[in-house]
Amino acid sequence: MLTRRRALAGAGAAAMLGAMEACSPLLQRPPAPLPPGPPLRASVDRITAITVCTRPFRAQGPRLDVERVGEQTIVHNYGHGGSGWSLSWGSGAIAARQAMASGERDIGVIGCGALGLTSALLLQRAGAKVTIYTRDLPPKVRSSLASGIWSPDSRICLQQHATPAFKKTWEAMARESFQAYQNLLGLPGDPVEFIDNYRVSDTADMAAHADAPADGRPAFADLQRELIDDLIPDRPVLAPGTHALGARYLRRATFMMFNLTAYARLLLSDFLAAGGRIRIAEFHAPADFAALPQRTLVNATGYGARALFGDQSLTPVRGQLARMIPQPDVRYGLFYKDVSFVPRRDGMVFQVVGESDYYGYDDETTVADPAEARHAVETIASLFA
Repeated sequence: MLTRRRALAGAGAAAMLGAMEACSPLLQRPPAPLPPGPPLRASVDRITAITVCTRPFRAQGPRLDVERVGEQTIVHNYGHGGSGWSLSWGSGAIAARQAMASGERDIGVIGCGALGLTSALLLQRAGAKVTIYTRDLPPKVRSSLASGIWSPDSRICLQQHATPAFKKTWEAMARESFQAYQNLLGLPGDPVEFIDNYRVSDTADMAAHADAPADGRPAFADLQRELIDDLIPDRPVLAPGTHALGARYLRRATFMMFNLTAYARLLLSDFLAAGGRIRIAEFHAPADFAALPQRTLVNATGYGARALFGDQSLTPVRGQLARMIPQPDVRYGLFYKDVSFVPRRDGMVFQVVGESDYYGYDDETTVADPAEARHAVETIASLFA
């Protein structure tokens, strides 16, 4: 009888628990979805724009020196390749220190992109009165056409120029920028946020694309793994059956992402709220600066410095983005068959990056290529077929 009573009591408890779970969503525990997350609705008909920009690459790395032009001190801050946004706070800090060292407290900044805006804000925080001179404002500047992923060593220099002194400077810029971005997390519009990014492979070989092309051209510097790998969480490999992308292998890493529309507006708003001024102007030669009232200027003109200062060390690297209708539930990035997908809230981004960093090298054409955009979207879409 005791055994029978216990059995009946257990059956009654199980039935009651089942009824409670059916009635209460708090007690229901559906299985967690497999990574990477909700399926992506990627199709060519959802493309809203195709944009092209020219990233300003210098084989020896960014120009961060100071020179005299007539009666003015020019602090250079340009030539960061594909790392302008990623290094902007650290590089801007160098420029601000050099500009303030001139003794002037009324300082002009030439350019209103990633480097110009952050340099201007850092100068304000150091006590300077700042005026930005620019031909265009975001989103019409080149840096507004970036992919929006934190990539501090993307085409930053050639490996042969990565001297110990350069590595020290680069690491300081990368770490200072990384810390600055932590103060921008969680703000309205999510100007900065972290995402999980998955490198996808059809085989167990998860190696990244080659550091140098097979034709013998020199390699680009790979500094992130060497100097700041501690800033990137562990990169586990997910085998087939442990994720939602079929019989493929995934390597997961966590990166920062910039929603550039919201981020650029935040920088502009902060600059203006602190008393900054913006003047629309166009310069064709350094001699044109003589008409400005400021005796110290920060030159943050990016690829524009090639024509403005005759800097032939600047090489354009073409980059094209296919922008797509946002999908708010998708919070992960993908890299598959040399195509990158970034889930930005201001428009999802698809980009062909090629087999090496020489893809788009020395190509300053800015005409959109619909076939390239279609290839980028269809490559990522094939993961969800």
